[in-house]
Amino acid sequence: MKNAKHYIAWRAARELKDGEIVNLGIGIPVLVADYLPEEGQIFLQSENGILGVGPTPPPDKQDPDLINASKLPISEAPGASYFDSALSFSMMRGGYIDKTIIGALQVSERGDIANWAVPGKDVLGVGGAMDLTVGAKTVIAVATHLTLQGEPKILPFCTYPLTAKEEVDMLITEFCVFRFVEKQMVLEELVEDVTLEQVKSMTPAHFDISDTLQIVQRPASFAPVRI
Repeated sequence: MKNAKHYIAWRAARELKDGEIVNLGIGIPVLVADYLPEEGQIFLQSENGILGVGPTPPPDKQDPDLINASKLPISEAPGASYFDSALSFSMMRGGYIDKTIIGALQVSERGDIANWAVPGKDVLGVGGAMDLTVGAKTVIAVATHLTLQGEPKILPFCTYPLTAKEEVDMLITEFCVFRFVEKQMVLEELVEDVTLEQVKSMTPAHFDISDTLQIVQRPASFAPVRI
């Protein structure tokens, strides 16, 4: 059975529509390529210069020259194209990316996101995250609900250095789905093996509950929740 991160990636993939150009960030987002809907065609863009990323290839089919922004092996979808960083970032900054699925260290109740630096630890730089969160038409943040130490990631205010302010449109965790409506966080979906009271206890951020809150069943191929 697959773990929580794979469930999050699977759920995020359900938000993608035929014909969209989608950038997948580092971490959980790269798993989305393996869960794309069978109907239609999604064009995956990687900031290191490829449009048309395919699913993860088996070990015997991996090409060391074909990698994504996470330096993980990828395959090519039919019609894939390559380009330099200047063109890639022009796509990201110019509004040509329909959706970006991006990992988060913290998300605030107003849609702020922090995903590039942990105070006290080595920092490589913000990379393309700030360009994607501001330039993409829709920003889908994905994260486990808690850190490995059991600390919450969904907060009234981010305490880590910000990537962007008020740019997150949707947040998906292994327990639930939030949408941001006029800078207010709204709980839209809850996995059936988690209670609303449990989500509230793990979420210091204020959130409203949608009038059409959906209780969804986790597919059997994913491991059950253990809180």
